[in-house]
Amino acid sequence: MPKPRPIEIALFPLKTVLYPGGRLPLRVFEPRYVDLVTSCLKQSVGFGVVLIRSGSDSRVADQRQPDIYNIGTYAEIIDFNQLKDGLLGIIARGKHKFRILRKYEMDDYLLMAEAEFLPAEAREPLDASHMDMVGTLKELVKHPMVQKLRKQMHLDIDYNDASSVSLRLSELLPLDPDAKQTLLQLNQPKERLAELARLLRALSE
Repeated sequence: MPKPRPIEIALFPLKTVLYPGGRLPLRVFEPRYVDLVTSCLKQSVGFGVVLIRSGSDSRVADQRQPDIYNIGTYAEIIDFNQLKDGLLGIIARGKHKFRILRKYEMDDYLLMAEAEFLPAEAREPLDASHMDMVGTLKELVKHPMVQKLRKQMHLDIDYNDASSVSLRLSELLPLDPDAKQTLLQLNQPKERLAELARLLRALSE
């Protein structure tokens, strides 16, 4: 089978990680990103969310682009509105993980990339050893902040699927962005659950 051809996507570097199936609210104010959102809505295309490794998420003539991780999540805009402060608000939904093959900058400082989509994670049943993780997720979901998020963002969880449980735990646990990126880059749901178990033990110590 021939290897899929690379795709061209616009990048939105942020100091947060978006997971497949996750929701991300954004306040858009920089002209390059307002133009990007407008273009995405007109053409029914998405953009790539990538975590900033170092540097600023702002880009002006005397600054370099931030250093970013090369694996991110392709997102589609599912809602938009004008916020009370007059800025554009959007909600993006994570779709597919991708790997950056080459990146380059446009005249307006918008960062672009040639990228390839990574294989989607297969649905996988949970083992008995993962029930503690399911319990942790269910307790997290009861938290008032998460309840509010779930109502606003339609947070869907399949408690019988290792991928869904591991991704939503990765999303909701109070982990630093680099740890969240590590979890994103893992390809096997049960491997992600094992890493989450290790991180939870470290948090409780």
